Amino acid sequence: MARVLIAAAFVPSPPLLVPELTGSAAAETADLRAAVLDVGAELRAAAQWVVVGTGTEAAHLPDTAVGTFRGFGVDLAVSLGPATAGTPDPQLPLPALIAGWLRDRTAPVVRATTHVVPADTTPQDCARFGRRLRGALDADRTPTALLVVADGPATLTAKAPGAYHPGAQEVDEALGAALAVGDAAALAALDPALCTELVLDGRAAWQVLAAVFGSDGPAAAATTHSSAPYGVGYHVGMWRP
Repeated sequence: MARVLIAAAFVPSPPLLVPELTGSAAAETADLRAAVLDVGAELRAAAQWVVVGTGTEAAHLPDTAVGTFRGFGVDLAVSLGPATAGTPDPQLPLPALIAGWLRDRTAPVVRATTHVVPADTTPQDCARFGRRLRGALDADRTPTALLVVADGPATLTAKAPGAYHPGAQEVDEALGAALAVGDAAALAALDPALCTELVLDGRAAWQVLAAVFGSDGPAAAATTHSSAPYGVGYHVGMWRP
């Protein structure tokens, strides 16, 4: 595999990663936040990040984008590139906000472009997009890191955003196991209907990750953190080609 893709990292998308948004509750997610920041620091060797996340509709955000967490309670600005100017966009999709926050704090010289994939994208379209993305990465000789911003199911407890679903734990454990060993086939096989039922909105991003690596998967894989502090599955780690 070409060396221009130096690594693919995965982090979750909750605004609670940002301590300014959680106040005294920030200590409850300190381990999760530390793991995410460690991953960002490992990606500093890249000249650029390509970010993939999910949302309600497709979007492409250039590395000149600036956003703010104002919609989550604090007017904290983040940017997808160095020396960016302009008025922060309060409507910037959450994956871009999280990527910008991580970039600002761990790799401020890196430029990050963001692709938001609709959460209901079919597995076939996710695979096609992932293959196209890998082709574009291999054609560009710039050392690049892929950053996937995605969650597990949001139905792990009664107080979870999607309430409790009895099948969520098994699926989240399977997702975590696939990420830990680099099982791209298991990610590609995630069932869209079941994921919708489990409020596993990150499914499309996970399947793009699988397609970027293809049937061979990564040469090395590791998960550095898995937890579900508020009934949502969060996984942090790295795949290396």
